[in-house]
Amino acid sequence: MTKIIKILGIGCLKCKQTTAIVEEVVNENNIDATIEKVEDMMKIMEYNVLSTPAIVIDEEIKIKGRVPSKKEIVELLS
Repeated sequence: MTKIIKILGIGCLKCKQTTAIVEEVVNENNIDATIEKVEDMMKIMEYNVLSTPAIVIDEEIKIKGRVPSKKEIVELLS
């Protein structure tokens, strides 16, 4: 089943780092996932997230306000 991963952030450096890490993990581990960047502030606010970047997996907020490690992303997607 395809996982839907949303990265919430307005395009700051930390948001870009988070996107790169998630893309690397998905590609390196052949994870069936769709990665979506959400940069619209109104849509980010729908998740009640005040600090970005945030990672939402299958509509559940998993990480917010920091850049995760690759290991952490692998664990979340396993």
